[in-house]
Amino acid sequence: MGRNSAIILLSAVAALVVLGLVMLSSTSVWSEEMRGAADPYALVKKQLLWLCLGSLGAWALALFDYSKLQDLWPYLLGGACVLLTCCYIPGLNVEVHGETRWVKFPGLPVLQPSELAKPIVVIALAAWFARYQAEARTFIRGYVIPCALLGIPCVLILFEKDLGTTMVLGVVGMAILFVAGTRILLLLSTAGISIWSLCWFVSQDEIRLRRILAFRNMHLEEVRLGDGWQTFRALEAFSNGGIFGTGLGYGAEKHGALPFAHTDFIFAALGEELGLVCTLITVFAFVLITIGGLAVSLYAREYFGKVLAAGITMIVVVPGILNMGVVTGSLPVTGLPLPFLSYGGSSLVFTMCSIGLLMSIHRRAVFVDSAAMPHTKERKFALKL
Repeated sequence: MGRNSAIILLSAVAALVVLGLVMLSSTSVWSEEMRGAADPYALVKKQLLWLCLGSLGAWALALFDYSKLQDLWPYLLGGACVLLTCCYIPGLNVEVHGETRWVKFPGLPVLQPSELAKPIVVIALAAWFARYQAEARTFIRGYVIPCALLGIPCVLILFEKDLGTTMVLGVVGMAILFVAGTRILLLLSTAGISIWSLCWFVSQDEIRLRRILAFRNMHLEEVRLGDGWQTFRALEAFSNGGIFGTGLGYGAEKHGALPFAHTDFIFAALGEELGLVCTLITVFAFVLITIGGLAVSLYAREYFGKVLAAGITMIVVVPGILNMGVVTGSLPVTGLPLPFLSYGGSSLVFTMCSIGLLMSIHRRAVFVDSAAMPHTKERKFALKL
């Protein structure tokens, strides 16, 4: 399993990327962005460009010695926080649907800094615990400082009104602290305070509060036709698709009924056109990414690589779980894209680069062949009754 983990991981990623391009070519033509556009497949071509850029970044990181990141993490984290701060600067930030998660520098494409911050926070936490592994159960170096490394980017992302990414980063960060050996009582208290803070934040935001109320009352007709419209149409899409789907390109919900069918709700469009079979294949691909990533973590040559591989795996898989939970009506709407499938340059590029980091760890892993290990003389014992 150890040596084959890269094959499993890359096969699953390739399947998701191809499936994403196929569904994007089917859904993006009918999106609001492409109404009246001269080239109906412009978004597909942009996604292909982002895919090439992400693949190039993944290849470069696979050749790069990941252990050097252990010394670079303060600069990377500082740069990520500066980029997150730029989302609050008028003239640099870009507002989409009332949220300022993006920045635009002269001569460069629009960038979503939170997508870059996710793997960088994982690198910072892995490097910190690799250096202070023996002090993981202490209060200052095992809890306070790691929580600060995690909390500062989370707060910056939260006030961008990006609750979904904040939740992903918080869950992954707390999981890393747990794996590293931080005391359970401290983690439980932090989790309780974080949940209370998120509840207060949601209660102060009318749009998010309405989403929560809609999630709890989806059985009401007025909710289905109002704030729960997206979830209702997504469930209708799954119902239309059945087991084998209506056929590629023959979905009805993408024609304006299902908002964001090419981004956050592409999983519903997939279920409608390609059916339950392909939705299960998508879920299975994320399971394979989990297995492959954890196998890379298991065989990493040192502690930094083990924690980094586990964190990067969660950074890729947790958003996928949350997105599929939202689209299937199991969770409130959060606005998270589905990795590798949803349209979005920053998400695709930095997720591909995360896969490249996993490949770098795998290329430098230590694999032990059990058949080549020396065996001691076997002894047989019998129990006499």
